[in-house]
Amino acid sequence: MVKGISWLGALALLTAGLQGQVPDDAFYRVLTYEVPKGLNLEVGGMASLPDGRLAVAIRRGEVWIIQNPLADPPTVENLGYKRFASGLHELLGMAWHDGHLYVTQRSEVTRLADTDGDGEADEYLAVARGWGVSGAYHEYAYGPVFDREGNLHNSLNSSMGKKWKGAGADAEKPLWRGWTVLTPKGGGRATGFSAGYRSPSGIGTNAEGEIFVTDQQGNWMPTNPLFHVRKGAFFGHGDSLQDMQRPDSPVKHPGKLPEGITTAEAMRVIPGYQPPAVWFPYVKAGQSPTGLRCDLTGGKFGPFAKQLFVGEFVISGLHRVFLEKVDGEYQGAVFPFVQDLQCAVLSLDFLQDGSLVVGQTNRGWNSYGNRPFGIQRLVWTGRTPLEVAKLEARPDGFRFSFTRPVAATDWSRTQAQSFTYTYTAKYGSPEIDPQPLQLTDWALSADGLELTVRCANLRAGYVHEFVLPDVRTRDDGTPLRRNYAAYTLNRIPAR
Repeated sequence: MVKGISWLGALALLTAGLQGQVPDDAFYRVLTYEVPKGLNLEVGGMASLPDGRLAVAIRRGEVWIIQNPLADPPTVENLGYKRFASGLHELLGMAWHDGHLYVTQRSEVTRLADTDGDGEADEYLAVARGWGVSGAYHEYAYGPVFDREGNLHNSLNSSMGKKWKGAGADAEKPLWRGWTVLTPKGGGRATGFSAGYRSPSGIGTNAEGEIFVTDQQGNWMPTNPLFHVRKGAFFGHGDSLQDMQRPDSPVKHPGKLPEGITTAEAMRVIPGYQPPAVWFPYVKAGQSPTGLRCDLTGGKFGPFAKQLFVGEFVISGLHRVFLEKVDGEYQGAVFPFVQDLQCAVLSLDFLQDGSLVVGQTNRGWNSYGNRPFGIQRLVWTGRTPLEVAKLEARPDGFRFSFTRPVAATDWSRTQAQSFTYTYTAKYGSPEIDPQPLQLTDWALSADGLELTVRCANLRAGYVHEFVLPDVRTRDDGTPLRRNYAAYTLNRIPAR
């Protein structure tokens, strides 16, 4: 049996494991884009274009095209900034689809086109609208993303704060707030798709084209989650209940929401409630997850093919998420990846060379990074870090897969525990009902790439957290780059 780890103990170990690693370590170079003087590049969305250029949407309502995003050094002159569009309202998302740029404004999705070929948009076409806007500060709209059929999806913040009386009916009950909405292929009016979100600031797809959303800790959200979006799903936030009464709602009203139960209990007693695929333990795995992108680079960004990279606002960094399906539903693990970037991360995209561009802005909240805005690019050096590539659930424990062969060590020094959260309308939740994991029978494969362990006290609906001991590669003693992992065990595999 291994001793459980306290919140402060895990944080101390995690922080120690991160210090001195990023930016500018041996595995990922961090290049900081120079920004033209006078341009407040508060990045709300980015899209890599087929010709290699990078489109950047900023919160102040403009779209800029960076002509040479792979420039090194990334000076203003080498990058080549050119304004493409302007006069828009609070851009918090962008996508390239079927030959056009799509941007999400506060009240609509707009398709931009340059019909005369002069390098500037001259056609602004509203292709998606139909959600409520009352003037409340937090009524953000994010996206869009396109599903496999070409439909548009957006995620909408719950309505928080003072509303404008002139908004009419939306001043009382703004439509579809705290929902994701679908607009059919070709454009039209958005309708509710899934419900129960608080502030779903990141929306993207996995390698299979399925949609995922990040959300923020607060009321009904005990910590930060990653949700797998499906039509008719309810993810727990009470503000979305009012629109479930509508005849066009695909989500069935769950009835009065209980107070003070655990999220594990909520999975059993709230009709239709869907847990997140992954919980991000607060502080240890960030404080505010944002944009997400799937690594479809085919190995150009390192040994994490088809995994999700998730931006982090407060700690100015990134996390990595491994997902697997158990009984047909996604669950998985979160790993710290990068911190100490220059500014809060809001959006991500991969460039043609496989590098990852990170769009940043500190507007509205504070982050560890002290710059007000910017873009940085992470470039894999070609040297493979020692990481836990995958953490998979088994019927009687877990399997760790490493990116490089590891040497035997005293695995009993692993610190591990499980815990859950309180489901409540109050703001956030501490980790509750903690229990040390009873780990035995550690077994390292002959090739040093897989480590299995039995766990006598797996608990469905609980986060299972690990801080690994001193793990090093067999060949040259390279240490484990990140020793923290947290697996959300919604279901225990049957076999």
